[in-house]
Amino acid sequence: MYYDIIESPIGPILLAGDKEGLKHLIFLKGKEKIKILDGWVENKEFFKEISRQLEAYFAGKLKSFDVKLAPECTEFQKSVWYALCEIPYGETRSYKEIAISIGNPMAYRAVGLANNRNPIAIIIPCHRVIGSNGKLMGYASGLDVKEFLLNIELK
Repeated sequence: MYYDIIESPIGPILLAGDKEGLKHLIFLKGKEKIKILDGWVENKEFFKEISRQLEAYFAGKLKSFDVKLAPECTEFQKSVWYALCEIPYGETRSYKEIAISIGNPMAYRAVGLANNRNPIAIIIPCHRVIGSNGKLMGYASGLDVKEFLLNIELK
């Protein structure tokens, strides 16, 4: 597995993946230091295009990513994360709307849990999911990060 740590307007981001695709995009802000696992190899060149796309996104110039993804997940998580990728740039959906879109309207709490376990933040846009009341609800990296990402998109 390759990795790189890049800088962003909201602090360092860990990227990790292999020939199958990107497996992790994790904000390091405010968290205990992520341990690089044995066998992981730093490779800035491998993540050069993803880094370029992220830079363009943070500058408000990129609305959709072209990145091969390879998250390790359950089928339910995959269905939720696919639904998240269908939320257009600059729009939001509620946890309940996502549950309905995957054909399981009562699973809004499970959708929230899948959101929380999203290993590829930003590109799988879990920040676009809000409460049914229109308010920002939980975000693994903090509501300030969620608000920052939504503000980029709502300009």
